[in-house]
Amino acid sequence: MLTKAPRGTKDILPDKVGNWLYLENLIRKLCGQYGYREIRTPIFEHTELFQRGIGETTDVVEKEMYTFTDRGNRSITLRPENTAAAVRSYLENKLYADTNLCKLFYIGSMFRYDRPQAGRYREFHQFGVEALGEANPAVDAEIISLAVQFLKDLGLKDIKLLLNSVGCPKCRPVYRQRLQEFFKPVIDEMCDDCKSRYDRNPMRLLDCKNEKCKELAQDAPAITDCLCDECNDHFHKVQEFLTAAGIEFELDPGLVRGLDYYTKTAFELKYVPLGAQSAVLGGGRYDGLIEECGGKSTPAVGFATGLERVLLALEMQNLLPETNYDTDVFIVALGDAVQAKAFEILANLRRGGFKAAMDFAGRSMKAQMKQANKANAKFTIILGEDELQANSVVLKNMNESTQETISIDELLNKLTTLTK
Repeated sequence: MLTKAPRGTKDILPDKVGNWLYLENLIRKLCGQYGYREIRTPIFEHTELFQRGIGETTDVVEKEMYTFTDRGNRSITLRPENTAAAVRSYLENKLYADTNLCKLFYIGSMFRYDRPQAGRYREFHQFGVEALGEANPAVDAEIISLAVQFLKDLGLKDIKLLLNSVGCPKCRPVYRQRLQEFFKPVIDEMCDDCKSRYDRNPMRLLDCKNEKCKELAQDAPAITDCLCDECNDHFHKVQEFLTAAGIEFELDPGLVRGLDYYTKTAFELKYVPLGAQSAVLGGGRYDGLIEECGGKSTPAVGFATGLERVLLALEMQNLLPETNYDTDVFIVALGDAVQAKAFEILANLRRGGFKAAMDFAGRSMKAQMKQANKANAKFTIILGEDELQANSVVLKNMNESTQETISIDELLNKLTTLTK
């Protein structure tokens, strides 16, 4: 156990970190274009925040949360998602006082106890966006536009946008009754989870992953037939804005999302080549969550995507850029007498902006040159006792296989000129 990571977790090794930095840099640039600012919330919160915010009948709360009691006898949960945490921060820090529309994004680790599979881990990383304080359906469309552009900027082409409305507390009771009437004759054939949700939250029956339950839910009534005038108008305006922005979408009346706080707009982005596990991003409007968490009634909308899933899609399509770990200069120091001077040169090169390295093991010149080749060094500096006495070094151009002897005092300027 001391030498094995817990199941469902994964080390991000040095040769893969470049992929993550590429993704994170693109996210920060894109969110800046849309006017969203980064927020970083604690990795754990009070358990009640997720129970109330996400909903006690969801799979996340019922089965997947990492919850423990701390030394103060408080129930603490590692965050399974970040929307509720962002709302908590919005209220606690009075972010609503700065502007009517608060636009936030985050990148960070989330935790859910689930069966690990390709691109899905118990510790996973999410990129999410939240727009708090505005009910205009144009904000829904902006959020969706950002999500679509994010995947397209990465080079992913076979993207499908699914769109639905999940109504509001006014019209949802009508739909709830219709669902219960539809499922009543077959509820005994469904899984135990669905049986328990039949009375508590029948909309969750549409989101069950059990194949038998999915088959029984195929002809379930559509919530769009039960929408109140306000929700219906909002839904059609979202579609108008998306069409105006040139974004294609497909209406999916079975799309309900997995968390209870969604109202009105719900959407999902699928990357078709991933097959059965093609959903890579999802979100929607959650106008009731801020009030549920103790604030005033405040409209809000957002999305989140698992970055492991996105990276998996990019790897499948060979869309990740090559990361350059090459060294600019490698110092070959020959003998104990030159070590201090070699280290001084190393420090000066790094201060000058060069990626520089040297051998610390006192190996032979052949071994050190081999190490320089392995590091793909553009230049090698050879410093022995003769060079030290003459205050010079041998500067070797590794690509051109040429070398010259130059003064140590001229070394930094020489390398700067050669690498322009």
